[in-house]
Amino acid sequence: MIPHFELSGPEDAPVLVLGNSLGTTTRLWDGFGLPLRILRYDHRGHGGSAAPPGPYTLADLAGDVVELLDHLGLRRVEYCGVSLGGMVGMWLAAYTDRISRLALVCTTAWFEDKALWDKRILDVRAGGLERIADAVVGRWFTPHFDAMRVRSFHDMLLSTDPFAYAACCEAIRDMDLRPALPRITAPTAVIAAAQDHATPPEHLRAISEAIRDSSLYIVGDAAHLANVEAHSAVEVILDEHLGGGNGG
Repeated sequence: MIPHFELSGPEDAPVLVLGNSLGTTTRLWDGFGLPLRILRYDHRGHGGSAAPPGPYTLADLAGDVVELLDHLGLRRVEYCGVSLGGMVGMWLAAYTDRISRLALVCTTAWFEDKALWDKRILDVRAGGLERIADAVVGRWFTPHFDAMRVRSFHDMLLSTDPFAYAACCEAIRDMDLRPALPRITAPTAVIAAAQDHATPPEHLRAISEAIRDSSLYIVGDAAHLANVEAHSAVEVILDEHLGGGNGG
């Protein structure tokens, strides 16, 4: 399926695709001013995207991005993704030739604890996203982050289709990208957050060690959504890393 998308920026600039975390929308990237043509999209059941019946796999979610690129006539693009968006980016960079440069923020190639995801799936299907929202958003930011902005992300999560959310959780639970990482040849920036308990820095270090052409960065004062909480630091890293590929 072709997801909801927003395309903006100079038409002659390389295209950078921005992938969102689970439970967030294109608004996750508000305020980023990179000198590129920016393509933002929503995962299934998030924001303006349709919510086809599950189950989903990571290949399904990545396939939506390929369909979008084909729809827009984009052969190769740069890609930056947070959490689930980063998982999609790794899949695309490993199994297609569509990614010229890659950036991965607060993500992982594999979760050992499948029971955590089984519980979340059951909770959402039984009681909706309200049942998990406080706990999930509590892991997105450090305790001192702006309360009004935290509330806006809480509302964003609750706007997600619960059944599509649960199906995305199944895709995350069942993925194992570790064997695919050595296939990635795109230059890659790997960004961890020191206070991220959802995908701790050791997960990002393992990714960086498996990708030949990669650099690891750790930002200090941020939790899982480091691109929001440590906006300036992440933007500097992305500005230095991206912009050199062949978009369009």
